[in-house]
Amino acid sequence: MNPRELIESARNGDLSAFNELVLKYQNRLYHVAFRMLGDEDVAEDAVQNTFVLAFRGLKHYRGGSFDFWLLRILKNVCYDELRRLKRQATCTLEPWLYDDDENESPHWLADWAQDPCSRSEQSELEQVIQAALLHLSPEYRLVLTLVDIEGLDYAEAALVLRVPLGTVKSRLARARLRLRQTLCKQPDLLPSLYAAPSPRPTASLLAVG
Repeated sequence: MNPRELIESARNGDLSAFNELVLKYQNRLYHVAFRMLGDEDVAEDAVQNTFVLAFRGLKHYRGGSFDFWLLRILKNVCYDELRRLKRQATCTLEPWLYDDDENESPHWLADWAQDPCSRSEQSELEQVIQAALLHLSPEYRLVLTLVDIEGLDYAEAALVLRVPLGTVKSRLARARLRLRQTLCKQPDLLPSLYAAPSPRPTASLLAVG
């Protein structure tokens, strides 16, 4: 069945159809959750919770991009988790405010393959980029992840975030600026600023049931 047929079957209580949707979308949701939360196990839990909420709330799905609908649910799940972490004083969520104009999209966040000689260096860069992302406010972290890592355009990111297009652009510019400033404190890595590789895919089926 195509995704639309799977959604309709899932709405009628077909758990196997919904689990096929899980298989289709789980990796993208996991990548976003990992960038937001910085922990593989916590990211997996967030994706699991997202699919549970999505299955329970399928009656509220009104068409359009299903993965964008899932990303909106994931956004709320991640924000809830970050608020919980903040209450435990384990994560800094202070926003960074800048008034600079928008920067060009950073080429070092795109998905480029590397030869074996670069893997060790890239692994270190991955850790640096992820640490830098976690110093951004959740709003900046999410918009940068959606646009510069997941490849959504501004209009698509605005649909996921439910904010005006101008808000996406301004948040993204400030997020890019802050991330670049943080990475520039790692001069040894600057000559090899390729993109960070995607975090590991989910190890097990994040199925509902």
